[in-house]
Amino acid sequence: MMMKIVVLDAYTLNPGDLSWQAIEKFGDLSCYDRSDPEQVLFRAKDAEVLFTNKTIIDKNTLTLLPKLKYIGVLATGTNVVDLDAATNQGIVVTNVPAYGPDAVAQMVFAHILHHSQRIAIHHEAVVNGVWSDCEDFCFTLSPLQSLKGKTIGLMGYGAIGQRVANIALAFGMKVMVNTRSQLTELPVGIEWSELEALISTVDILSLHCPLTEASHKIINSRTLKQMRTSAILINTARGGLIDEAALKQALADGEIAAAGVDVLSTEPPEKTNPLLSAKNISISPHNSWATIEARQNLLDIASRNLECFVSETNKLDGKFQNQVN
Repeated sequence: MMMKIVVLDAYTLNPGDLSWQAIEKFGDLSCYDRSDPEQVLFRAKDAEVLFTNKTIIDKNTLTLLPKLKYIGVLATGTNVVDLDAATNQGIVVTNVPAYGPDAVAQMVFAHILHHSQRIAIHHEAVVNGVWSDCEDFCFTLSPLQSLKGKTIGLMGYGAIGQRVANIALAFGMKVMVNTRSQLTELPVGIEWSELEALISTVDILSLHCPLTEASHKIINSRTLKQMRTSAILINTARGGLIDEAALKQALADGEIAAAGVDVLSTEPPEKTNPLLSAKNISISPHNSWATIEARQNLLDIASRNLECFVSETNKLDGKFQNQVN
């Protein structure tokens, strides 16, 4: 009898441009684009293998899934699964780390270049006839800024932060990083800094740290006031790192120049989210991870995780590949 495999929320990973074949070869695969909470039990009741991205698998759900042996989280964060409950039931849980640092780093600079080059407002002006009516061969509606010589500060220096640093160096930027413990061996052109000095010094502050109790709303009215008035804030990490009401006010008051975010505190956001009406902000819908190359890599790693579990190979310290519980 073939193993029953269920993907609860397949659409964001694979809207139709990728193949599930690498996972389908392990059993009878059912893919659902999305699953509401009340649909989870019905769809997963016979599953031995369950894949989820953002659909919650809590303790109560797990107790009603006696056949379940494996949960594959189609993301890096594992807060959607009750890991303790899964462990108590003997269910292996895996995740997919570091599948798209290049994609996220690329989005960081998409937001930076949006604000430094102001392409969007100039494009709109051109198609509205401003260039056609211009007396000169060119025009600017807002000062353009060179990245060369600017300083970018990175809160966090994991795989994504390191990619961002490399791109920044290629632009001729100076790079400062802050991590929980001081780093003494860094590439040429990159310096470690205390957090307060980092925030108050840099021209661009980019967040790459995990969301914890200590980092929740670490960007708030106090820290925003410490930033340079010409500074740009970038967040491609977690929405909860920023006090969104405080950021809206800081942008309105000119305490910082601009912000670019790919994540918000609640996703999808409520229509009342303060950043949706903030000035000088660019917002992308948490899709920095979603290049086709990064999504394919994620799917490849997820399938290898399952293969290691099914074949009981590649165990390290008693755990399967990328096992998190």
